[in-house]
Amino acid sequence: MMRQLNLLPMGRHVFGRSVLLSVFFLSLCLAPLGNAQEPAPYEHGPDSQVDDSVPKGKVTQHTWLESNVYPGTKRRYSVYVPAQYDGKTPAALMVFQDGHAFEGVDGDFRLPVVFDNLIAKGDMPVTIAVMIDPGHKGELPETRGWRPQPANRSVEYDSVTGDYAEFLLTEILPEVEKEYSITKNPELRAVCGNSSGGICAMSVAWFRPDQFRKVLSHIGSFVDLRGGHAYPPMIRKSKKKPIRVFLQDGENDLDNPFGNWPLANQQMAKALAFKDYDYRFVMGTGAHNGNHGGAIFPDSLRWLWRGWQDETP
Repeated sequence: MMRQLNLLPMGRHVFGRSVLLSVFFLSLCLAPLGNAQEPAPYEHGPDSQVDDSVPKGKVTQHTWLESNVYPGTKRRYSVYVPAQYDGKTPAALMVFQDGHAFEGVDGDFRLPVVFDNLIAKGDMPVTIAVMIDPGHKGELPETRGWRPQPANRSVEYDSVTGDYAEFLLTEILPEVEKEYSITKNPELRAVCGNSSGGICAMSVAWFRPDQFRKVLSHIGSFVDLRGGHAYPPMIRKSKKKPIRVFLQDGENDLDNPFGNWPLANQQMAKALAFKDYDYRFVMGTGAHNGNHGGAIFPDSLRWLWRGWQDETP
């Protein structure tokens, strides 16, 4: 039976920290969504199961071998295009960090399956998904995944800057738009990620709400990796931005020298509430993995995209 969810409205010192960061990120990248503390797993519902009666979208594979924003990096990415896309009406957009964790039809998130089902039901707009991996230094590995460690992941994802948004807007998305028509309406442009990818999603919308206004963060790393613990006070002290935010975390998420993930996500939720943001925070019992976020992925998307019919692509 599926569990019930709890819904809630450097010198030597620098070098030492650098080594600690490297060890920590290596452990996350080699097994970024797994932890022995995880209790009984959450079950996936019907919207995460293949339905032969609905139209099926297509996933294509791509590479990005040169970057101006992140010089010396190479990466792979994939693009999901729903069957309902006709090339005439601009599609909504959703960008995913650690894209390889989303593109499969099994596993935690099963993006093509969930998108197929929700688009067919009208629970979300006709949406193109761009699933991007972190940057590698040197040659690309033969297959997508966590081995070898994507060396530039923390720089790209954990830095509290607008650089990653700039990377999307000036490099990846213009390439995708050579083939597909994507809306310029920021209300129909979303960004999603897990862990460091979750804080990256927040940074994209925070720094460029003129381009992205929907955020989905799973087990987000709003801790002191590269200054992410500053987000709650930033939210409280800054003028309210026109963004919608869904946060997911688990009671058994990480607790280490960089911070406590459940507490950090609770602080994020409290800050968003303080400024009267359109947000939802779902706290489960899981650890630092994608099981809980994947199980509620369809409902998270429904909440995030609600009211999309009122927006013009």
